[in-house]
Amino acid sequence: MAYVATRGGERAIEQSERLYRAELGPIDAGRVEEIRKALPWLIDRVMGEASLYEPDLAALALAQSGGDLYEAVLLLRAWRTTQPRLAIAEPVTQDSLFTHRRISAAFKDIPGGQLLGPTLDYSHRLLATGVLEGRPFVPPAVEPAARPAPARQPSLAAWQKAAGLVADVPAVAVEPDDIPDLTREPLLFPAKRAHTLQSLARADTGGVLTLGYSAMRGYGNAHPTVNELRLAEAEVRVRHPRGTVFSAGRVKVSQAEVTTKGKSGKLELGFCATLGWNEVKVIAGATLDLNAPGAPKNSPVNEEFFLYHTEPVEASGFCIHFKLPHYVTFQSSLDALRDANTKKAAPAMPASQKQEEPA
Repeated sequence: MAYVATRGGERAIEQSERLYRAELGPIDAGRVEEIRKALPWLIDRVMGEASLYEPDLAALALAQSGGDLYEAVLLLRAWRTTQPRLAIAEPVTQDSLFTHRRISAAFKDIPGGQLLGPTLDYSHRLLATGVLEGRPFVPPAVEPAARPAPARQPSLAAWQKAAGLVADVPAVAVEPDDIPDLTREPLLFPAKRAHTLQSLARADTGGVLTLGYSAMRGYGNAHPTVNELRLAEAEVRVRHPRGTVFSAGRVKVSQAEVTTKGKSGKLELGFCATLGWNEVKVIAGATLDLNAPGAPKNSPVNEEFFLYHTEPVEASGFCIHFKLPHYVTFQSSLDALRDANTKKAAPAMPASQKQEEPA
């Protein structure tokens, strides 16, 4: 990198961090608990981009960073690297998810029915300004349905394949040890599909939205329709060394399939999933997955482009590093600029004073 280390400013650096901490104030378990309860969707975003599902630690990272998302994600990723890996969980299938919300924009009457679940999609965007005047906002109670929806819903894509609408992909048996791990292996191109989906799962939400939106506006080769969107809880099933499979608990997950008509006359699917509930990210990510095959090299929906430019820690770190001292390189540029200006301002030498060039 083109910067030099700063020396002699240890005390100033220490005091600058103390000033930052002083403005945040003391952090205790009560503050962390309040953040975890009050900002669940933000907690989900941090966990997804950090590749670590731990709501308490995500809330602590937000408290410790003062709400700086990139700093919180970096804190959580750094902590994750210190932890041992005990086991690899069993694969999770769509029909095994404990579903809270499941909708489709492609079909009205889908197997299992539409399940709206928790959403603000159909609400009026009005600020509850009365809260600032001392009138608490108390949400109305939820009215239970006469008949609860089934906890598990069938896969819409499986139904479409059975109906001949989607090209059937042969099932391939994959051993857990054969699955690439992006947190341990570098991203190489052309990327494996598993690497692509892992990258999208922990990519920056804003970056994925920006590039996914560019695909929706015409830079991609397909306009997506949301085939199926789910907010659910996935059972983490782990195999004990003795051979017994047991549940280690549930984690919140979100997933989206988007679809468009392919050249073969059947539907093509794009997919994205992540830890936590983050609808806009998985819809935009699935759109990028759908548009990536065959995208031009200079296109924002080219796989190499969007995977490199939606990595939050690397991108934010590179941007922030420009704040570090670049005195040597900048002074070198100034010296070159001054030299060029001096030569430009110098009067031209008369032709009579120029020495003849040797033959």
